[in-house]
Order: sequence, then structure tokens, then C-alpha cells
Amino acid sequence: MSASAEPLELSKDAQDLLFREARTANTFSDEPVTSDQIRAIHDLVKYGPTSMNMQPLRVTLLRSAESRDRLLPHLAEGNRDKTAKAPLVAVLSADLDFHENMARVFPIKPDVRDVFAADDAKRESNARLNATLQVAYFIIGIRAAGLAAGPMTGFNPDGVDAEFFGETAQRSLVIVNIGRPGPNAWAERLPRLDYDEVVSEL
Repeated sequence: MSASAEPLELSKDAQDLLFREARTANTFSDEPVTSDQIRAIHDLVKYGPTSMNMQPLRVTLLRSAESRDRLLPHLAEGNRDKTAKAPLVAVLSADLDFHENMARVFPIKPDVRDVFAADDAKRESNARLNATLQVAYFIIGIRAAGLAAGPMTGFNPDGVDAEFFGETAQRSLVIVNIGRPGPNAWAERLPRLDYDEVVSEL
């Protein structure tokens, strides 16, 4: 790269869309979020890396009023109204049984499924860490679609798991409201740490 070249390959407009001008939305317009948009988001962010390609994230879309009503009692009070009014809500969870897919998604090591099956703690920690990575990719994918995301961790995960996942191995991590931003959607942007506070070089 020459001294005059831009350090980032991504266009400034794309940088702004994904990062600088993107914000956590607290209100949304009535414009619906389509299944085609969510499919396109998934088709983009599924390429984000996970350890051994395990891909433990699961996405449960709540579109109907009935499904939203089941969720709201498990949310912190300050998150209920905006979630009730969002065009679409996604419950993002980690599948602790991700290892059942390992033979297909990581065929270069056929015995890895049994390694995870034998160690519940290792399996859960890997599922949660890698699904959380995928949550971040999912939020960036929402922004790439020109939509706003309102991610929340202010909820009772045990209640959400019991309500939506029953006896399955899915464990909720983050709830994301999705849509076009509505009036007064943004809170004031909070400070970010500077480069020298974050990056060290040895």
C-alpha cells in the first residue's frame, strides 16, 4: 500500500452504513421487514468465521403479535414498548447441540463431534462464545440491508428459554428489534475509547 492510498478497501459510504452512522434504534417505522431481507442477511453473514466452522447461532423470528406477547413479560420494563412496536424481533440463541452438525460442517476432523459430546462444559462454552461472534455478524448484516438493529440483553434468559425453546438445547443470548428507524430513534452517541487505549503492540 502506498503512503497516499486509503487504508480501508471498503468505500466510505459502506463504512458509514455499517459503523460510523449506524446506531442502536429505539423506535421503528411501520415499514415491514420482509423474509427476503432476512434471508439475504443470513446469506451474507453465514460466512463469518467460527471455531471449527461450528456455527451454533440460531435465529427465532417473532413476527406475529401473539409471539411478541409471549416475549414481552420476560423483558426488562424499559424494553417492552419498543419491542411490541418493532416490525420484527429476532431471538438469537446458541444451540448447545451444535456438535451434531460437525461431521457436515467440519468434515476434515470426523471425530470432533464425539469430543464435544463427551464434555458438556466445553460444548456450552464453545457454543456461547461462537454464537456471540455470530450475533455481531448478524447485527452488521442488518445494517448492510439498510435496516436498523436494536439489540438487547435486558431480559430473563431462563424465562425466554422456557417460553420458546422448551426441552431443546437452545439458550437465548440477545434479542434484536429490526426495522427502519422511526421518530427520535437515536439516543445521544456515547464516547468510544481511543486507539491508544485499546491497541498495544509488542
